[in-house]
Amino acid sequence: MSQLVLFAIDICAVVLLVFGLYFPRHRRRDLVVAYLGVNVGVLAVASALSASNVGAGLGLGLALFGVLSIIRLRSTELDQHEVAYYFSALALGILGALSTTSVWLSAGLMALILAVMYLGDHRRLLRHYRHQILVLDSAVTDHVALVAQVEQLLNARVHAATVQRLDLVNETTVVDVRYSVAGRGLTAGAGRPAQAGAHR
Repeated sequence: MSQLVLFAIDICAVVLLVFGLYFPRHRRRDLVVAYLGVNVGVLAVASALSASNVGAGLGLGLALFGVLSIIRLRSTELDQHEVAYYFSALALGILGALSTTSVWLSAGLMALILAVMYLGDHRRLLRHYRHQILVLDSAVTDHVALVAQVEQLLNARVHAATVQRLDLVNETTVVDVRYSVAGRGLTAGAGRPAQAGAHR
């Protein structure tokens, strides 16, 4: 009976994780299916292995290896917060399959995962800090001049600027920029000039 209760708690937890936290914030429909599939798949495999003679550690190791392979061999780009949601869905499935622990302990750990994801991925947490990859229409070899140019371009304070490609023939510079806009009076969509290709 306790196993069925854990299954129900896991389903409720992953639904809250996906439809209460992830999708309203990031709106990627393809990853909704991935997170639900990872959670239910790990829950089923770990539950079946825990009821057999195969060690639970082997089952959990295989599940982790499978998820890591999916993330490593993905065909589309994933941000770090999306990888965190992957592992959260995985952890919820594992906790839902561990019948050796008490229901209250597993439920408490699931609630802890949801609370951490709610706070860690909250839009107000470090909301002034941004990340963009800019393509400048000039070849800048001096780092100080590069930082000054990017700060003027973004109207922000640059914390780190890493040159990814410097093309002296076509006179372009691709730079990975991490910056903050606190106190600059910028809106959430500001700092995306027309000549720059950017991602958050």
